[in-house]
Amino acid sequence: MPVLNIILFLGGSVSRVLCLSHVKKMENIPPTSIFNPDKDEFYMLEAIKLAVRADQDGDVPIGACIVYGDRIIARAWNQREVLNDPTAHAEMIALTQASEFVGSWRLHGCTMYVTLEPCSMCAGAMVLARLDRVVYGCRDPKTGAVGSLYNIVQDERLNHRVEVREGVLAEPCSLLLSDFFRRRREQKAREKAADTQ
Repeated sequence: MPVLNIILFLGGSVSRVLCLSHVKKMENIPPTSIFNPDKDEFYMLEAIKLAVRADQDGDVPIGACIVYGDRIIARAWNQREVLNDPTAHAEMIALTQASEFVGSWRLHGCTMYVTLEPCSMCAGAMVLARLDRVVYGCRDPKTGAVGSLYNIVQDERLNHRVEVREGVLAEPCSLLLSDFFRRRREQKAREKAADTQ
């Protein structure tokens, strides 16, 4: 399949171009379209768009959405910097939104799509929420708790296990993160240089 450049717009200007190896568009293609045979990729694209919102706010670009019956019922992005809240991870905010939507803390029948492997806090919350499934983009070797360091969501000692699919659109998810941290390192170097002058 030909490569399609997906352009994410921020405030009317092109922020970055992600090259994906599948023919996709960001908007208005239903998950059952012949252009989008993989629903997981369709919804991960939504999570990627939400991750860009976190980047705009100066936060680590992680986005999450929750789907129930082919309908997105929650959309969230990291908001730790904006809210000054260490628990304001995209996954936690999305779980709260989804629970409000369904009118219950039990999220049976729901799937979460998140750009980065969830941490132990978020993985534990998924188990407590009785989430059916989590689909994530790239692994997190430093804090990942859905297979990298731990596997909280499938721990047989717990009363609920969450189905996992990893690696969906991992490359663009990883590019968002590496680009963010590269820019942050460059900014700190510039600030340090300015302080020494």
